[in-house]
Amino acid sequence: MSNFLDSLVAIDMHTHATLSTRNPPDEVAIAMDAAMDAYFKQPLPRPTIDATAAYYREHKMLAVIFPVDTERETGQARISNEEVAEDAARHPDALIPFASVDPMRGKMGAREVRRLVNSYGVQGFKFHPSAQGFYPNDRAAYAVYEAIAEAGVPAIFHSGQTGVGAGLPGGGGIRLKYSDPMFLDDVAVDFPSLPIVIAHPSFPWQDNALAVATHKPNVYIDLSGWSPRYFPPQLVKYANTLLKHKILFGSDYPVITPERWLKDFEALDIRPEVRPLILKHNAVRLLGLDKDPLNGRYQRLKPPVATDCCPAPQP
Repeated sequence: MSNFLDSLVAIDMHTHATLSTRNPPDEVAIAMDAAMDAYFKQPLPRPTIDATAAYYREHKMLAVIFPVDTERETGQARISNEEVAEDAARHPDALIPFASVDPMRGKMGAREVRRLVNSYGVQGFKFHPSAQGFYPNDRAAYAVYEAIAEAGVPAIFHSGQTGVGAGLPGGGGIRLKYSDPMFLDDVAVDFPSLPIVIAHPSFPWQDNALAVATHKPNVYIDLSGWSPRYFPPQLVKYANTLLKHKILFGSDYPVITPERWLKDFEALDIRPEVRPLILKHNAVRLLGLDKDPLNGRYQRLKPPVATDCCPAPQP
């Protein structure tokens, strides 16, 4: 690990680009944001990408940052992948750009994946099955997954309940059923070289997420979206044991700040030798990170491979 990575407090695998400096105001986004504020009972900050970089730099962390493309399902104008990648490129000491592509775009979506990786340095992709309105194991999405697997970069999938659309009539059209992590079991079978990250404690399907992650070598779990004080006991148990090399710190910033998350994590019953794995080392290995001394950007030294770190669960 480089001296720079050694100096980091943590790597946050899950942060959102929430405010565009290029798009005009969007009425659907305004309504969704208002519903999200009401759901969390407080106005949520919506920093620019530059402001997010400054925040993580100040706190000596790296952050994976991404938009979410829900245009087809919600009618909300997306923050473009190009904006996120170009803005993040100004802050390689603080931000790692991921992108979001609607997987139902099929071969055109696959072309976008390849362009974003090859021309914009995108290091991974984010999907939100409920907000994007698709089952992760829908074969129509496979062309996009194939392109991501070819690039050797990870795919993060939202799982469980969501604050998106919460409180709106009909939940704003958001269907929770799509975000059961068991649907990712098929994806892990059909794309065994694709690193898959199940995002969030997966309420109400936590056991499904644990089952898939212990059974499939290429599946990880990030801990974003919840304060650690509310983690289900079985998640804590697996994080300490079978999945200690496959659990990743994530905050869901700006919904939850890493400061709040880390404070609550200190009180969680996690073994001392496991804490640095969760906070940083597992992400370094998953992302294949090191710093290129020629241009200061992060580069993947080698594609992540299926980990053999975890003993098989007992029958």
